Amino acid sequence: MPDFFIQAGAVAAGALVGGPARHALTELITARAGPGFPWGTLAVNVSGAFAIGALAAYAEARGLTGDAPLWLLLATGLLGSYTTVSAFTLQTLKLAHDRKRHTAFRYIASSFVLCLSAVALGYGVTEALL
Repeated sequence: MPDFFIQAGAVAAGALVGGPARHALTELITARAGPGFPWGTLAVNVSGAFAIGALAAYAEARGLTGDAPLWLLLATGLLGSYTTVSAFTLQTLKLAHDRKRHTAFRYIASSFVLCLSAVALGYGVTEALL
């Protein structure tokens, strides 16, 4: 049972940072870019994808497992609360409901391509540095 509390504490500590960071970056970008396209959420998801790619490469090189406190702190807690897949899906649904289907599809495609590219880049850069 002590492992559970260490793991839960690591997740909670990471989430304490990730959620506010997501909110701050989303608000900053939305204020600058305007509300017409969800640029803030897209930026959070792409940067989060890069970070989790880099973290995965680091974890693999160092032999970290999915239940290691460092992984739980950074991947599950921090990045899990930082990235916004739930916000992404809700914003996509709202665009579709508002009959902005072209914008919704553009958002889906750009999120998929940019996040997949960012996770691959983060993994590759970190793997090369290690």
